[in-house]
Amino acid sequence: MAYVIGDDCIACGTCIDECPVGAISEGEKYSINPEICTECGTCADICPSEAISLG
Repeated sequence: MAYVIGDDCIACGTCIDECPVGAISEGEKYSINPEICTECGTCADICPSEAISLG
């Protein structure tokens, strides 16, 4: 089960730099590609708005 970015995302970009496999992409709303996500949790750990959780 991959991580997902919820509506609380403030689009700060912190998670993009933290993802070791490049699964997070920018846009109007940030998103995590479930086919690439390795469920390491580094994005959720670093998210200042706690917007990232297991989907």
